[in-house]
Amino acid sequence: MKNFLILILFVPIVLVGQTIRWTKDGNAYYRTEAGEVNRYELPANTKTTFLSKADLTPAGQTESLKVRNFTLSDDGNLVLIYTNTKKVWRLDTQGDYWVLNKTTKTLSKIGKDMPASSLRFAKLSPDGKKAAYVFDYDLYVEDLATGHMQAITSNHSRKLISGTFDWAYEEEFFCRDGFQWSPDSQMIAYWQIDANKIRDYMMINNTDSAYSKVIPVEYPTIGQSPSPAKIGIASVASGKTTWLNVPGDPQQHYITRIEWNSNTEILLQQLNRKQNESKIFSCNPQTGEAKQIYSETDAAWVDVFPFSTNTYSLDFRHPFIWLNNKKEFLWLSEKDGWVHLYRMAKDGSKETLITKGNYDVMDYLGMDEKNNVIYFIASPTNATQAYLYQCNMDGKGEAKRVSPANQNGSHSYQISPTGKYAFHQFSNYYTPNASEWITLPDHNVADQKHNVYDAVTKADKTKSKMEFFKIKMAEGTEMDGWVVKPSNFDATKKYPVVFYVYSEPAAQTVIDRFGVGKNSLFKGDIAEAGYIYVSVDGRGTPAPKGRAWRKSIYRKIGQVNIQDQSSAAKEILKWPFVDKDRVAVWGWSGGGSATLNLMFQHPEIYKTGISIAAVANQLTYDNIYQERYMGLPQENLEDIVKGSPVTYAKNLQGNLLYIHGTGDDNVHYDNAEMLVNELVKYNKQFQFMAYPNRSHSISEGEGTFEHLSTLFTEYLKKYCPPGPIDPMKLDLKK
Repeated sequence: MKNFLILILFVPIVLVGQTIRWTKDGNAYYRTEAGEVNRYELPANTKTTFLSKADLTPAGQTESLKVRNFTLSDDGNLVLIYTNTKKVWRLDTQGDYWVLNKTTKTLSKIGKDMPASSLRFAKLSPDGKKAAYVFDYDLYVEDLATGHMQAITSNHSRKLISGTFDWAYEEEFFCRDGFQWSPDSQMIAYWQIDANKIRDYMMINNTDSAYSKVIPVEYPTIGQSPSPAKIGIASVASGKTTWLNVPGDPQQHYITRIEWNSNTEILLQQLNRKQNESKIFSCNPQTGEAKQIYSETDAAWVDVFPFSTNTYSLDFRHPFIWLNNKKEFLWLSEKDGWVHLYRMAKDGSKETLITKGNYDVMDYLGMDEKNNVIYFIASPTNATQAYLYQCNMDGKGEAKRVSPANQNGSHSYQISPTGKYAFHQFSNYYTPNASEWITLPDHNVADQKHNVYDAVTKADKTKSKMEFFKIKMAEGTEMDGWVVKPSNFDATKKYPVVFYVYSEPAAQTVIDRFGVGKNSLFKGDIAEAGYIYVSVDGRGTPAPKGRAWRKSIYRKIGQVNIQDQSSAAKEILKWPFVDKDRVAVWGWSGGGSATLNLMFQHPEIYKTGISIAAVANQLTYDNIYQERYMGLPQENLEDIVKGSPVTYAKNLQGNLLYIHGTGDDNVHYDNAEMLVNELVKYNKQFQFMAYPNRSHSISEGEGTFEHLSTLFTEYLKKYCPPGPIDPMKLDLKK
């Protein structure tokens, strides 16, 4: 249950809302602006027009294409343009595709006979002669010279999906683009997902007509077997598919990633259903033979991604990062207790630990193989921050921080293919977002515009209302937190406190980044209104504190995180300026679940709660997420019951505002009604707001955010009044 607001807020900020499109040599990049695509040469950042509005205007039309994204053929002559997009669940992964020939200046549409905005994941063949794409659950190949279209699959069914994925794979493994060209352009490897045995959840649209419309979504809840997946290798010439013979029952395993190494080999990652065993297979695309070359197990779960990767990016990287002329690949693992980089022989015969020590590699960013250098993000001494590090690719020597010593906070980088240049962004809690182009490994400013240096120089820490703090519990657990104190704060008075929670494995809330303490739902400034605003990250959150920290929550969501949050709250209520009678908590998605559990399990602490899009009953949520962290209900149902807010609903004493969208495809609306039923059963009075036909983000429809923000603010002010109170008057009142 990913918190939509957290994921949008905390992923690295990228240039003009998109990842950088580097040139092949890494000495320049492309940027879409003012309806055109420009090319910028580094280090001077000299601008030239790469695609003009005239280039982007189809013959016979007056309006140019609006470029959402584009890719280039290997020779740079063809430009595949993605435009006229529309949202599929979370992202706009469906649209129109056009091919611009730079030599002839011709612009032609792919799949021109298909409905508008109906193609997905189109990509050019390496030889530039064809394009492949997904339409209506099937995979197609189109000859660019003749326009001839060839169906690779002909399922035509949302229950048998080729080249893309079902809801659960897309949401939890971030699998969207489900096919890859072979290097020689003769074959295509693709996923096929069989969702025929997965039950549908029926979403109901009651707002668009006099009669309700039922929208079925194939959705496997915890306890249901996965959708069987297999990998086909299609011959473009014959249309024949060879299926990879991967060992293991497809209904008890997942295939999470594949990658071509050569025309004769594909590497594939497989997870078992519990996701506590990961295997890598070397597969022969001609025969379908699959040979295991690596395996890894964990007592809890094996992470598929580095935990800080921007998994919602359209340009999400595959985990097989090749080096040494594709004889080896990089791999991230926390099998020694920390996330580290390994270089693996492609046949599994040898592995070398590259990064060493008691710290986590938060993300791999790039390499300069010529100079034996690899770049990654880490923060060995402060789990709220992020820095660029480098080390030798052979594993010799110590890692070295590259980010400047006087820039303490959160850094992000987009590094060129050769590791020579990078786009650098920085902020901390009192320094606004700033960016610049740098050279590596010296971290010098490339274009002499010292944007980050200037921002750091001008920043005034004393003007920030935010402070970071640590809470150490009796058993030794140390938690990071931040607090935003009210404007004109007077330590001799008592203030209400509002806790912002998430506390599950999908996100941190305590990060040293600008704007992190802002409540976007509160109308106005929450500090100006007179609230103390607090957030704490307990065990189980994906902080760079080692495996034991992150996986202590296994089979204990709704228990360990609630224990840590409530224990931290008890310590905070000891602060002399906190009014323990005015304590509120709120959260969204997993944070909404935590809000409910805190209100129900600790009514002596939390007097007011606002829960949005919460999983109230863990038995209603999808199998990939819930089984990864909670196990199988067939084996440990009691853990899932103990972690579910609905179990404790009868304990409600305070003021609860419960909010859910009826069109939520992620955390389904029936889950909300189960909790409502339980609260009604015990005559627990609360306020409930159901937003008709809104999804998990509750963002659709005219006026929705304004209404939600007003509801949130007015409820908080009514039941947890803002502003200071003189302790003497408070004592007299009592």
